[in-house]
Amino acid sequence: MTDKTDQRVRLTLRQLEVFSAIARGGSTRAAAGQVARSQSAASNALSELETTLGVELFDRVGKRLVLNENGRALLPRAASIVEQAIESEALFTDSHLAPLRLASSYTIGEYLLPDLLADWRRTHPKSQIKLSIVNTHQVFESVATFAVDVGFIEGQHTHPDLTVKRWRTDELIVIASPKHPFAKRRPSLRQLADAVWILREPGSGTREASDRWLIPNLQHVNVDLELGSNEAVKRAVASGLGLGCLSRHTVVDAIKQGWLVEVKTSLSEMRRTLSIVMHRSKQLGSVSQDFLQHCMQSSKRLRQ
Repeated sequence: MTDKTDQRVRLTLRQLEVFSAIARGGSTRAAAGQVARSQSAASNALSELETTLGVELFDRVGKRLVLNENGRALLPRAASIVEQAIESEALFTDSHLAPLRLASSYTIGEYLLPDLLADWRRTHPKSQIKLSIVNTHQVFESVATFAVDVGFIEGQHTHPDLTVKRWRTDELIVIASPKHPFAKRRPSLRQLADAVWILREPGSGTREASDRWLIPNLQHVNVDLELGSNEAVKRAVASGLGLGCLSRHTVVDAIKQGWLVEVKTSLSEMRRTLSIVMHRSKQLGSVSQDFLQHCMQSSKRLRQ
């Protein structure tokens, strides 16, 4: 009679770690660098895992490994198990604390998260922080593939595998150089339509929001420069090249220091939602949960 324990599926943490890394990187070569193993060792780990499960987890497309239906079903559990193992090890050693892995769009990542991370770090001094600042599409991709645990975006876009939770609000404003003609007088809508504008690049959350605000009210916007960062827009505007449209969060210091001014207009107020993104199928570890709680508490304090 066969012992039932011999029939149990036996997976190893190493196999799941390599599998998760391959899912993120798309190849055993990329995974090997992430988990500090040779490419052959990563390939062997994947082969062992697929043999143990009796299914293939990736489609082989040229030199790339693309998750198939089986792989997509396993990935959330594998990512959670690996994270829980890291946290379990951290109970007994300070050298392997689970890192806080975040992805954020530019406005949040450059102007809101630094202070929040600094405050949170005071009570979590030994935790690693890994923050990627990318566009909204890349934030979604990072969370969906478990490359990060939590994402922050401007707006409330949707994704079938992700939850998007309202976090706090933001306001867009029109900015100019102190020497600009509109710095000291309220322009008409026609004057705004005829003005030269410097905006963020298409595809950014800020550009999407500014287009939704300006175009319906001005009919057309004379965009002379499209720049890939908030700082570049601010500097170009300060040089007198045109008007800008950015989050108040990004320009508050520049306005206080006097090298940018807020242009008062007859446009209606433009507010947008800043959101937190998480995977529907992944249980967050304690480190990520602690930071999320810290973020939510900070937004409550701002509303009080």
